[in-house]
Amino acid sequence: MAAKRESKRARVTRMHREYDRLREFIPVTKCQLDYRTPFELIVATVLSAQTTDRRVNGVTPELFSCYPNADALAKANISDVESIIRTLGFYRMKSKHIIELAQALATRFGGVVPHTMAELTSLPGVGRKTANVVLGNAFHIPGFPVDTHVIRVTGRLGWRDADEIAPEDIEHDVTAAFPPEEWTDLSHRLIIFGRTLCTARAPQCAWCPLADSCPSAGDFLDLPSARTGTRHPAKRAAATRRTAASAKTGKTATAKKTTSKSTTAAKRSTSASASR
Repeated sequence: MAAKRESKRARVTRMHREYDRLREFIPVTKCQLDYRTPFELIVATVLSAQTTDRRVNGVTPELFSCYPNADALAKANISDVESIIRTLGFYRMKSKHIIELAQALATRFGGVVPHTMAELTSLPGVGRKTANVVLGNAFHIPGFPVDTHVIRVTGRLGWRDADEIAPEDIEHDVTAAFPPEEWTDLSHRLIIFGRTLCTARAPQCAWCPLADSCPSAGDFLDLPSARTGTRHPAKRAAATRRTAASAKTGKTATAKKTTSKSTTAAKRSTSASASR
């Protein structure tokens, strides 16, 4: 018989329950990119594509020291920018993008970063993810950035349909289940969770606070933890029960065998006495 499909209401209830536990597991969260102004954040976010926030944080101090605002970066020599961000992936393309971004900010918005989705996504190199990062963190306007970690985690947790992988669709469905004031921190927590525990290749189900309700945990529970080589506590407990049951069965069998031998010996002794 096919498994009963989870209703929308049941899914939302489970999402809230799991997020409450995730909030306890990750009590404090913030944007992992270093920035002081909306301009610095939007540039850093564009640079963060296909690389880690740590790498971006390694180059932005020098970049923003040389180009502290949109007007300055708009006039930058592209080779100078490339030399600063060379350690990042796709640094040539990114240098071009952030200079074009700065030029658009300088000419269209007076060097000021706009604070609406429509205006932000009209800028070169800025999509919904970057716009949501800026809205939620620089302006405290509800935004839910969807990156690869959010896509993976929401899929494994069953917070979305398996065939729903378009970031905008995921954003729509997940945010519909939570109040707007939760969106930015929710995204931060899912990203941190995806980077540390629910990783792409070796998810640490043994330490996951959501493993007992995660519909995907069974796919990974038999995989040893990459960190310790141990299995999930539920699997260890089951193995312990099997061992105990086996030992008990063995003891029972031994006891029965001993009793049987004693009974046979007694019968032989009685028979011998009678023959005398």
